[in-house]
Amino acid sequence: MLEKVDLTVALTKEVYRERLKLLGPRLTLLQRACWEAGVPVLVVFEGWDASGKGTTINLLARQMDPRGFRIHPIKGANELEKQMPWLWRFWLRLPNDGEIALFDRSWYGRVLVERVEELIPEAVWQQAYQDIVDFEHTLADDGAVLIKFFLHISKKEQKRRFERLEKDPLQQWRVQKEDWVHHRKYEAYLAAIEEMLARTESEWGSWVIVEATDRYWARIKVLETINRRLEEALQVRGKALPEQLLTAEVQDA
Repeated sequence: MLEKVDLTVALTKEVYRERLKLLGPRLTLLQRACWEAGVPVLVVFEGWDASGKGTTINLLARQMDPRGFRIHPIKGANELEKQMPWLWRFWLRLPNDGEIALFDRSWYGRVLVERVEELIPEAVWQQAYQDIVDFEHTLADDGAVLIKFFLHISKKEQKRRFERLEKDPLQQWRVQKEDWVHHRKYEAYLAAIEEMLARTESEWGSWVIVEATDRYWARIKVLETINRRLEEALQVRGKALPEQLLTAEVQDA
């Protein structure tokens, strides 16, 4: 799947800015409409280290009312969470009706880092595929909108970004020893990612592969996808789109 992704696609800064002027306000209005309609939304970001997940989430946050969304940066489970069913900590982070939850990594860590780094037995991560599909199906049945992104970059591009960050005294902290360990296992992670995408693709939780070499392209693709999915969610529920979306100022080009 990923070998067919064109990682050379890009936008100029000028085109990016013009598109952002349209898409940003559109997201603001759609977030408000979903809040009023009581539509819960989960936006999941998976991807390679240094692929731009955090900066993309920051961009989204600047377009939305802070009262209506939460950002959940997901790390390894703590001691309490390890004693609970493994999806328990994610249930606690689900959005209320009308809210948007942005996940910087997610429950997919079980079939990625926990698998590749051999932190759990094979039988456990194999079972996790079905657990995830069932979990996401339940979310959809309860009326949640689930949007899943995977930000894809090449091994060469990841190495370039790590080295650039390490040269910046203010950014060095972003690259840890474990990041280089993961980088050296790029092919092993690639195999795990391919299997993850194939086994957790569903009609209620489809994956969107984001070509993330060019940050402008990646951000616009994410914005366009979220806006489209929120519009569809409102229409499926018989809710009228905000009148402002029909004006030229916020229409997509």
